Amino acid sequence: MSILKNKNVILITPESQLAYSNILWSYKDLLFFLAWRDILIRFKQTFLGFLWVAIKPILTMLIMLFVFSKIAKIQESGAPYPLLIFTALLPWQFFSSGVSDSSNSLIGNANLINKIYFPRLILPISSVAPAFIDFFVSFIILFILMLWYGQPITFKILFLPLALTLIFFFTVSLGILLSALNIKFRDFRYIIPFFIQFGLYMSPVGFSTNIISDRWIFLYSLNPMVGIIDLFRWIILGDTNKNFFLELVISLIVTASILIVAAKYFKKTERYFSDLI
Repeated sequence: MSILKNKNVILITPESQLAYSNILWSYKDLLFFLAWRDILIRFKQTFLGFLWVAIKPILTMLIMLFVFSKIAKIQESGAPYPLLIFTALLPWQFFSSGVSDSSNSLIGNANLINKIYFPRLILPISSVAPAFIDFFVSFIILFILMLWYGQPITFKILFLPLALTLIFFFTVSLGILLSALNIKFRDFRYIIPFFIQFGLYMSPVGFSTNIISDRWIFLYSLNPMVGIIDLFRWIILGDTNKNFFLELVISLIVTASILIVAAKYFKKTERYFSDLI
């Protein structure tokens, strides 16, 4: 944004997308500071500290293991069922935690927004930082489970940073869009938790996509988490299915589309944030 000054008025006007990207990069130190602040706040004054990060995925795995294997009677071949579920929980916990924090980032930093100028896009991006802590703690637990079940680690683990990058961009894209919508339409604060909970059962966390009919796989794969979860399972467990590459391509396309829409909408509405908060 360019800043025009006269005696009485300071006018901030929109710049091109390239100029906005340059301004965003110039505030990278603030981005890292806010990310570290959010991480510290997450664990400040908690009795169990990082143990909460470990307890949540373990309990979720046990509940889903009971629901899908004991009640729904779903039988999976290949990797042990607990590993199948926990591997899917890696990207899902990252997504659910990141979107929840990111979507509320603007409202939660209302005082900061009203006091000084900085690219507001920094707030939803930095809010995803604590999700990385959740991911790495959960990955340690997964590694222990793999040792317990004798699951080998192959060269495919080298693709893990690529998978983490993909889930990061999907989470940030949705977080940016929802954070802007959350300011204008406050009903979203009630919709988002339901959306995340509903998405857990609409994504292949407790089961494999092999049970989805080929007739519906394209429609089902419009949920980017389908391709992302199967990518993690391919990397960690070696499990895949005949529609794996189709799911992955659709996830990439949908994620890129959401990112473009989110960036444009956020940039368009950013100037009104101070008035709406």
